[in-house]
Amino acid sequence: MAAELRKNYPDAEIELIPSKGGRFEVIADGKAIYEKSKTGRHALPGEILEKLQKAL
Repeated sequence: MAAELRKNYPDAEIELIPSKGGRFEVIADGKAIYEKSKTGRHALPGEILEKLQKAL
């Protein structure tokens, strides 16, 4: 996923932060665009990129 984001947004600052407890969140400009705790699953391939494009 990080490689996909870096490919499409080469100038963006992308930070992966390890955590415990199965958390998976994607934050863009201070807004949550994906939260595993709300969907109950990991993101599907391309899902984060699609949500990021809509958010920007």
